[in-house]
Amino acid sequence: MSWFAAASALLTVLGATPVGAADVWRKVGGDARGGVSGLAFEGRTGDGAGVRALMVHDNKRTGQQRLSRITHGAAGSDAIAPLTWDGAEPVDLEAIEAVPGMPGEYLALAARGIVYRLHVSGSTATVVDYTPLPAIGEGDDFESFALVARNGKLAALWADRGAGADRPATLYAAPLTFAPWGQPQFGGVTRKAYRAAYPTDSATRHISDISVTDSGRLLVSSAADAGDDGPFDSAVSDAGRVTISDAGRVRVTLTGSPTVLETLPGYKVEALECVPGSPDALLGTDDENAGGYVRTMGLCGR
Repeated sequence: MSWFAAASALLTVLGATPVGAADVWRKVGGDARGGVSGLAFEGRTGDGAGVRALMVHDNKRTGQQRLSRITHGAAGSDAIAPLTWDGAEPVDLEAIEAVPGMPGEYLALAARGIVYRLHVSGSTATVVDYTPLPAIGEGDDFESFALVARNGKLAALWADRGAGADRPATLYAAPLTFAPWGQPQFGGVTRKAYRAAYPTDSATRHISDISVTDSGRLLVSSAADAGDDGPFDSAVSDAGRVTISDAGRVRVTLTGSPTVLETLPGYKVEALECVPGSPDALLGTDDENAGGYVRTMGLCGR
């Protein structure tokens, strides 16, 4: 594929186990600069057995890597290629999502609430525009972002991650459109509080990422972070449903008691991406000094 040729000098191949194998994580970053803070499905591999995705890194210093491409395949290895970031450089990217119906277009979110619209071509991501999220609350720290398309309408979901028993996550939702010059524009915002069913310790981030299945189920990852060397703990839960009316109104219905689909001790899951047309979820971790890992699990079809 063309991006391999463009980035051949930077290509790194890691791991040696098939996609979907039970209890298998593949390492894709060796230290805190290589953690996976967010994933966006880009497409399938030529043989249909693997996926290509963009992953963001929460680096903060000028010149550090912000965005990479990963090929997570069934052949038993993951290919990683850094992408060039062309435009205003973000601080602490935490999530990325493909814009439905707009090939090559993505929205990436920084922790303090700045949304970057990107056009990705080959090995370059160009900043088209950027804007703050609406309705940012005091102390909000964002790690998650998702886009949903229904009935010809588009909606965005994002969340303050929360912190332990005293601060639940706040899940936000709003209609989304784009100005003629490319800037994301958000409609009326709704918000709901969310508490993770697992983990539940004092270091819990109630929402570390979100994804919406093809049928509208809302999946949430939650994570506990005791420090740069861990220990870490995570889970993925079924949190409710998302609908968009014919008029574009977004409705998020949270369950009274989230259903834990999978616990993932030892890892800090910060990326959860349901693969379109598949029951698979692509998971990514930012394990700080231990680097980053990815794996595929069949969570989106349950």
